[in-house]
Amino acid sequence: MSLFETIVLALVEGITEFLPVSSTGHMIIVSSAMGIASDPFVKTFTVAIQLGAILSVVVLYRRKFFQSIRFYLKLFIAFLPAAVIGFFLNDYIDALLERVDVVAAMLILGGIIFLYLDKIFKSEANIEEPSYASALTIGAFQCVAMIPGVSRSAATIVGGLTQKLNAKAAAEFSFFLAVPTMFAATAYKLYKYYKLGNAFSKQEILTLTIGNIVAFVVALAAIKSLLFVISKYGFKVFGYYRIALGVALFVLYLTGAKLAFF
Repeated sequence: MSLFETIVLALVEGITEFLPVSSTGHMIIVSSAMGIASDPFVKTFTVAIQLGAILSVVVLYRRKFFQSIRFYLKLFIAFLPAAVIGFFLNDYIDALLERVDVVAAMLILGGIIFLYLDKIFKSEANIEEPSYASALTIGAFQCVAMIPGVSRSAATIVGGLTQKLNAKAAAEFSFFLAVPTMFAATAYKLYKYYKLGNAFSKQEILTLTIGNIVAFVVALAAIKSLLFVISKYGFKVFGYYRIALGVALFVLYLTGAKLAFF
């Protein structure tokens, strides 16, 4: 990977990881457009740079993260469903990741749902923090995001709304839940990389470092932007965007474009 490719992929990761628009779909399009080969290091890179993104959450919400044991308990409860299912179905999930038609279909379906989120949950209670039971339910919704194209952020935000959290609280809990989830996914990916007998070269370590720094800085802005957009315009804008992206992926797929998978 060149320096330019590293920065572009990290920009995409930082922008899309916390937005309900599927970072996977964006990675497929951008990496394919640049002709990046999907080798073991590239696959590991696209997951490992999530560390930079999740660090942005810890920095932005540092007071929350170092406030109470109850906060960690809720995160742990919400994290459990995905941890268990992800462990047992990892190979199946990786296989689905190579189905661009699945990614595109989930983008469009999720986009249609997001067009109506504001109306569906308009009259719900204005709760700002989930209960333990609600945290578990949101964690169950996160499992749906194991289907590529659904978007982890989208699934957990919808999960939060079903538990009568207000839009801001639902989005923020989605950010918080990303920390243990993405950390675990990154650790597991690195473990598999080393288990196959791979070792990072100095150049690859530099590439990972640059990627994480870029993802961190960009994710800071993306989180603030998401909160601004949903407070001012609601979720509909993301619905239209997801549908457009899904259609674009379907067009590439049907025209036989060579797509890179992660």
